[in-house]
Amino acid sequence: MAKQPQPISPLKNFFAGGFGGVCLVFVGHPLDTIKVRLQTQPKPQPGQAPLYSGTFDCFRKTLVGEGVRGLYRGMAAPIIGVTPMYAVCFFGFGLGKRLQQRKPDDVLTYPQLFAAGMLSGVFTTVIMAPGERIKCLLQIQAATGETKYSGSLDCAKQLYREAGIRGVYKGTVLTLMRDVPASGMYFMTYEWLKNILTPEGKSVSDLSVPRILFAGGLAGIFNWVVAIPPDVLKSRFQTAPEGKYPNGFRDVLRELIREEGVASLYKGFTAVMIRAFPANAACFLGFEVAMRFLNWVAPGL
Repeated sequence: MAKQPQPISPLKNFFAGGFGGVCLVFVGHPLDTIKVRLQTQPKPQPGQAPLYSGTFDCFRKTLVGEGVRGLYRGMAAPIIGVTPMYAVCFFGFGLGKRLQQRKPDDVLTYPQLFAAGMLSGVFTTVIMAPGERIKCLLQIQAATGETKYSGSLDCAKQLYREAGIRGVYKGTVLTLMRDVPASGMYFMTYEWLKNILTPEGKSVSDLSVPRILFAGGLAGIFNWVVAIPPDVLKSRFQTAPEGKYPNGFRDVLRELIREEGVASLYKGFTAVMIRAFPANAACFLGFEVAMRFLNWVAPGL
């Protein structure tokens, strides 16, 4: 294993992670819109065709019906939330690594990196859950033709007025179920690939841009392989009318399996995988660029 750059700075991770998250949203949001619309489209009546036949059909109909702006529907919520969210995510990962070190120059094992990644998933849920709820509602609103919410702030206000803070945080448990194991896989895979791609005798901090992009993109794919089933449940639960699923994700899971089969847990798989590589490649490149900048301007931070 190539030696990790030391010492680990959770504070630098915080700032660099926020910049990486902004890069991820700009690159990945269009396909996130497609993913949510595929996951939440209503079940067709007997003899009727589904609203979208697949990823490319959904992309075409969204582009034709709403233009490029339709692909970026609901982006205000993740942009507002993504900087602190990814800042906290990368901070949590840095803190998780730091907590497992007995000495500053200890090199962590891959199970330890996985554990540090899981901690980052716990940290981000407080910020992630409301933003995800608002984003999903705005993304499906345009597809249904309704205009209940004029924007992210209006959506948040209406949710709070209707059900209080619980309405805004609806789906938090499912967000945790998605992000804790997926974040562990995400960061462990990235660190593993960086070590593999680092030439003998070189530092991982000197990795070239193409190799960072490759490692970050594959890490995103591994992340979503773990995350898709709970993400489908989360999207359904967060966009369902109040009271439809009184027992939470268990009701969503039972309904999906009963009506659409196990394959329904991987709805939006193509859109997710097409998005995962470039979006997360952009995220980690943004993180690494910001980290190198911080190491240059504030080496003691």
